[in-house]
Amino acid sequence: MATVSILSGVRKEQLLKWAMILAFITVFYNILEGLVSVFFGLEDETMALFGFGLDSFVEIISGVGIWHMLVRMKRNGEGSPDRFEQRALRMTGAAFYLLTAGLLATAALNLLYGHKPLSTLWGIIVSSVSIVIMWLLIHFKMKVGKELNSQAIIADAQCTRTCLYLSCVLLAASIGFELTDIGGLDSAGTIVIAWFSFREGRESVEKAQGKACSCSGTCQ
Repeated sequence: MATVSILSGVRKEQLLKWAMILAFITVFYNILEGLVSVFFGLEDETMALFGFGLDSFVEIISGVGIWHMLVRMKRNGEGSPDRFEQRALRMTGAAFYLLTAGLLATAALNLLYGHKPLSTLWGIIVSSVSIVIMWLLIHFKMKVGKELNSQAIIADAQCTRTCLYLSCVLLAASIGFELTDIGGLDSAGTIVIAWFSFREGRESVEKAQGKACSCSGTCQ
């Protein structure tokens, strides 16, 4: 029995290390994705790509909170979020709400004045790469979370799924504009990204208040 317990402990350590590696990859990729998206969003005057990039930067705050959570889990088990995690969640929620307001206002102005992007080629490139990366992260986070029986890690995987949906929205809006030259498609994509940002902000605030959220819109 003692051997089984030691092996189980070793396996748990390995899985937590993998979870931390996945959290690091998520943060690093969001930084890179945010820089590329914001730069080319401004360069090509596409608000969908620019908003996607800002969303990536907000996700970094959440990613740091996840990293801290995993460190805590490694030391003490799952437990309740500590002050650092709650503060990170509140900051994430506030940032998402501000992002939502900014994106909606800009999309409305673009629709009012008939603004069109110069190109959405980089939106297609960034979103295509993001879809592949997010799918892989979801797959491995779910695998680790299920083996550890950790609802926190599984919930993080579900939040990554939201990033996958955002990438699909950006891809659809970008391809749509390239095929039709209808500027409103970029604004429509921006509005959908704003809606996802609002939902992520609401879930972050609810998590900070101690409610269990799965990034699927359901909380207890």
